[in-house]
Amino acid sequence: MNRCEVDSILAGAIDMHVHAGPVPGPYRQDAVEIAQQQKEYGMGGVVFKDTGYLTAPIADMINSRLPDFTVYGSITLNNVHGGLNPEAVETAARFGSKVVWMPTQSSENSMSKYRELGYPMPGTGITLVDERGDLRPEMEPILRTIREHGMILATGHISPEETIAVVTRAREMGIEKIILTHPFQADVVESRTMTLEQVKDMVRLGAYVEHTFVFHLPTEFSVNPAVTADLIREIGPEHTIISTDLGLFTHNPTPAEGMWLCVSSLLQQKIPAEDIRRMCRDNPVRLLEA
Repeated sequence: MNRCEVDSILAGAIDMHVHAGPVPGPYRQDAVEIAQQQKEYGMGGVVFKDTGYLTAPIADMINSRLPDFTVYGSITLNNVHGGLNPEAVETAARFGSKVVWMPTQSSENSMSKYRELGYPMPGTGITLVDERGDLRPEMEPILRTIREHGMILATGHISPEETIAVVTRAREMGIEKIILTHPFQADVVESRTMTLEQVKDMVRLGAYVEHTFVFHLPTEFSVNPAVTADLIREIGPEHTIISTDLGLFTHNPTPAEGMWLCVSSLLQQKIPAEDIRRMCRDNPVRLLEA
């Protein structure tokens, strides 16, 4: 493995999970700085995700000023957007958003975990299902909007039961672009996480599995890259995407640096270059531009 090999793999890559916001603050860079640096690294695009604001207007602004690089917007269905709010999703679609994340910090499954860790989490946690395990009625118009606008459904921090219910219904409705949000590293931010067999069941329905580099950083939550490499082999690179989930916290690498390190670490784990390229470029392009 050498630098030229990593650079070659990164050419045209798209990081589908990046946080951008005002600096100084909890963010390492603002959205413009992230996009500019990723372009300098030879990457082709980025999806901006935030737990609290619609990122599509920022994407549109940057795209009008930064040629040969594409920023994609998204919405996360947290309490700040009204939770499972069909109107918010329709608005996001009109603004050109490409990804709809199910609740993250505001999900009951995640909120309970943060409270266990001692973080103050005001409000009521969101669940996608009722007491019988059926999808809540507001999910139907949300899924219709996702389908009609060709958006990507990402599962966020919801529980395994909610994930199975929403992915199953989405596929019944003809939604083809679905991402399981970092399901194998979720115990850091979720009370209940999916088993390998549950993930495989969702992959058989057509979902992609996301691995995010943030969980490989040297913290108390660190995951050995060898574990991720084994999971990639188990699931298959054709069903996998790699992203960074970076952008928060000034002590972390920048998203561009993180993607470079992610590619490098997978090469070190003997994942073939063509498989890494598929996971960081080909699969994201298929999801975003189809």
